Amino acid sequence: MLRSLKEKDQALYDIVKAELSRQRNGIELIASESYVPEAIMELQGSVLTNKTAEGYPGKRYHAGCHEVDKMETLGIERAKELFGAEHANIQAHSGSQANQAVYSAILEPGDTILGMRLDQGGHLTHGSGVNFSGRMYNCISYGLDRETEIIDYDEVERLAKEKRPKLLIAGASAYPRLIDYERMSEIAREVGAYFMVDMAHIAGLVAAKVIPSPVPYADFVTSTTTKTLAGARGGFILCRAEYASKVDKGIFPGVQGSMHFHVMGAKAHTFKNAMTSKYRECMQQVVKNAQKLAQELSQRGFRIVTGGTDNHLMLVDVRPKGLTGVQLDEALESVGITVNKNMIPFDPEKPTVTSGVRIGTTAMTIKGMKEAQAEQIAALIDEVACNIGDKTALEGIARKVTELGSSFPLYQGYFK
Repeated sequence: MLRSLKEKDQALYDIVKAELSRQRNGIELIASESYVPEAIMELQGSVLTNKTAEGYPGKRYHAGCHEVDKMETLGIERAKELFGAEHANIQAHSGSQANQAVYSAILEPGDTILGMRLDQGGHLTHGSGVNFSGRMYNCISYGLDRETEIIDYDEVERLAKEKRPKLLIAGASAYPRLIDYERMSEIAREVGAYFMVDMAHIAGLVAAKVIPSPVPYADFVTSTTTKTLAGARGGFILCRAEYASKVDKGIFPGVQGSMHFHVMGAKAHTFKNAMTSKYRECMQQVVKNAQKLAQELSQRGFRIVTGGTDNHLMLVDVRPKGLTGVQLDEALESVGITVNKNMIPFDPEKPTVTSGVRIGTTAMTIKGMKEAQAEQIAALIDEVACNIGDKTALEGIARKVTELGSSFPLYQGYFK
């Protein structure tokens, strides 16, 4: 692959080649990352990228869409089948735009929304003041119980009854436990609010039926096709049939114009791949690896937020090691292990420093790693934490990381 790029732009070719080497030799633990099947890369670099259109299958504003109409329809049907949804829209360019489209479909500027606090696990688009959601809408936030670090559903109910939001949002980007969708939907119904679930992080686990699905309970479900779904770089929306027209108009002409057909083709394959037994087994292993890694880190003196995990990620409080999140993040990256600094619930540090790191096991599992490797990785993380600032020790750890990372092949023959 990339033979033409090598001939036309050596500088970019070298960058791609170096990035592939990083992915092959390192240990990827960023919770929002995964490795996609080669078919996804082929589709996202296919002739589908040449086609421009607006609208929906059979109702386009450009000619020449008879083939791409088939492709989008196939993707829609696969998404509905995979998640048991009544309607699907796969045009969203990202998870954030999927959220924006739902808001555009059912809200007016100034309407009240109730979502999870960003600094306790929520997402920017759930009402953060620095995001469009926080600027356009009256945003109220719920959080976690200080003792259990679990969502405080009593607080959600109290705020909903007091503030009467038009939309209640569940879902998170840094929350390791299952969410009680049934209770949240009951709260929404009680106050006459729409109920939306952003399952971007856990969509793959939902698709594989490893954890419960929000689809039976929510009016709208948004997601990316990346992260645990391990596919195309984009977003999608599921909803009840009664809201299909609103959602479609929310995307176009609400927040987007033309769609990316090459990405929608890759989304269609993403949904098919997620229906396979191999994929389901991988997602089961993702959770096993996360639970094993959390257990091993705990035994080595790190504090695991909530005491464990039910999904693909964990929040690790690094203060017992006398460190900040940014210190461990940077030290781990120097040896080839990638995580991200992350605020923990009720964090006394600022977002650029943090008291924790967020760790996910999707990418390492797709490579083929299991519990034995999770134990090795925990030992390597602990070794780094105990040798911050020791250049010689970190160089030795880096060699161990490369040996482990490269022993699980990735994209063999990519540059042949």
